[in-house]
Amino acid sequence: MEDDAGNGDSRKRMKLSDEEEKGDTRDGMSLDTVDNEETETTKLVASDEMELNIAQILDKIESFTQTVSNMLESGKTMFKDLSNELEERLIMIHKERVEKWQEEIRELRLLDSSNEETASLLHNARFLIQNPSIEP
Repeated sequence: MEDDAGNGDSRKRMKLSDEEEKGDTRDGMSLDTVDNEETETTKLVASDEMELNIAQILDKIESFTQTVSNMLESGKTMFKDLSNELEERLIMIHKERVEKWQEEIRELRLLDSSNEETASLLHNARFLIQNPSIEP
């Protein structure tokens, strides 16, 4: 019995679906046709205005995209220039520092050489002072 009730519901649903496909008629036209005509009329009336609004938005998108692209390019160029300038300055600082240290090394070597000569003279003078009997 439950099966019969279930089948009855299915039949009713199928019948409703069949009737919906045909659509109700009003003055010989189906409701679907009336709705389509109203929608098309609305689309045609609003279409030009909507297309203009959409075109304006697309122009804004294009303009903004171009602005962002230009900013990215100028940013890349700026960072590249800054990077090159930083590299040049660091190389210059390094070169100056190394030259300064090399000059300090030269001065230390000259001082060491002078100290060695002085030490040698002092050593000879001590020897002469401690041994006055040896004549040259």
